[in-house]
Amino acid sequence: MKLSQFDFELPKEKIATELMPIVNDKIQWRDECKLMVLHKDSGEIEHRLFKDVLEYFNKGDRMVFNDTKVFPAKLYGKKEKTGADIMVFLLRELNREQRLWDVIVEPARKIRIGNKLYFGEDESMVAEVIDNTTSRGRTLRFLYDGPYDEFKEALFALGNTPVPEWVKEKTDEKDKEEFQTVFAKNEGAVSAPAAGLHFSRELLNRMILEDIEKTFITVHMGIGHFRSVDVEDLSKHRMDGERMIITPEAADEINATKKAGHKVCAVGITVIRALETYVTTDKEVRPIDHWTNKFIFPPYEFSIPDAFITNFHLPESTMLMTVAAFGGYDKVMHAYEEALKNDYKFGPYGDAMLII
Repeated sequence: MKLSQFDFELPKEKIATELMPIVNDKIQWRDECKLMVLHKDSGEIEHRLFKDVLEYFNKGDRMVFNDTKVFPAKLYGKKEKTGADIMVFLLRELNREQRLWDVIVEPARKIRIGNKLYFGEDESMVAEVIDNTTSRGRTLRFLYDGPYDEFKEALFALGNTPVPEWVKEKTDEKDKEEFQTVFAKNEGAVSAPAAGLHFSRELLNRMILEDIEKTFITVHMGIGHFRSVDVEDLSKHRMDGERMIITPEAADEINATKKAGHKVCAVGITVIRALETYVTTDKEVRPIDHWTNKFIFPPYEFSIPDAFITNFHLPESTMLMTVAAFGGYDKVMHAYEEALKNDYKFGPYGDAMLII
């Protein structure tokens, strides 16, 4: 497959800017967005609401969720001496004791090793650039002498919700709730696992009543999914790594469901990526606490998931490629044409698709 095969025109107004908009003077809740159901064998398409999703599953089927928790990763500050505005995007903590963080700094071109960066209205949070790891990446050491918990609280108090700028340029208090799943637990993501955003507490409770099982794994979603692909030959694209944790209990639950002949549904791109990263020769999930840089694109034979819940993604994105690998390239691209015709919304705050 080639990059250009995943290009299509996406008007900006088709990108959702909030998860729970007000429609006809009424709040649309998490589970009230549109749901397109694509039957991957026949190509049949249905138009439903997300709260209807459980109708496609039976007793004993299992949904696998990503319980990662988004942290406030965007910091706005000033460069020493010049006072130039900078934005620092926290990617991951490298060393707790030394307060080292892997970050992206924008604009990057004038940031050098040894530069100090200041954050907060009183510029009380100071960081020093100690390494240039890539063209945009940096390692920062935060110069904070207090206890670690106090430092982390102060750092995150300065942070902003890391909603992508192509979704909305500035975030607000509402995004703190909306850009987080209701089951978020393990802190470490810089982007929300979008498919999980549509699950309300009510919908999760209905799963219990209908004996539809759930399993939680952790994949700390990074920004690699949003990076542009700059090679036409997809086999030459390299994904950023993400830490993934599948506990022995989670692996046993998923494998038992498969053995019993029930469906396993991957809720989101990060989940489907994790489930397919370390699969045994018997097509079972292995427990793992490691990193994955797996890139799934057509053609690809899946071993674990029988169904897949995802959002509608941007043109030429790695996420669209993974969806096409699961649902079939022609059927998925046709479904996207139908989504545009029927005013489905795209992006992490957008509508959902079930491929079954």
